[in-house]
Amino acid sequence: MAPAAGSVTLSAGALPVLALDDVVEFAASGVLLDARAGERYRGEVEPIDPKAGHIPGAHSAPTTENLAPDGRFRSPAELRERFASLGADGSRPVAAYCGSGVTAAHEVAALAIAGVDAALYPGSWSQWSNLDLPVATGPTAR
Repeated sequence: MAPAAGSVTLSAGALPVLALDDVVEFAASGVLLDARAGERYRGEVEPIDPKAGHIPGAHSAPTTENLAPDGRFRSPAELRERFASLGADGSRPVAAYCGSGVTAAHEVAALAIAGVDAALYPGSWSQWSNLDLPVATGPTAR
């Protein structure tokens, strides 16, 4: 049976985004989440970009931890608990980045399920690491 025809109207500009010039200030006052794998965040490996590490002040929040064993998003309560443990409890602004913006969009969706509004830094690590900007390494936000 063929599905019924439908319609949708899409428009740009509904997702809050961070521009490169806003990232440093945001990391100092808000909660900046790095959605890449932990080893990339820590600077142990960087398979794509010219520098390894993370944006100073960012917290490691791999998107794989947003998923239950069946590959679906964890429950809203589980996601709220996860993000609250990272400081993203809705009391401060939240934004996410990854390598290229794709998995950070997944992180923003998981945050929405948890009830936390978040912005996306679409330039992500690829933009940051290709410029002469500070890079942090290690397991904690610095």
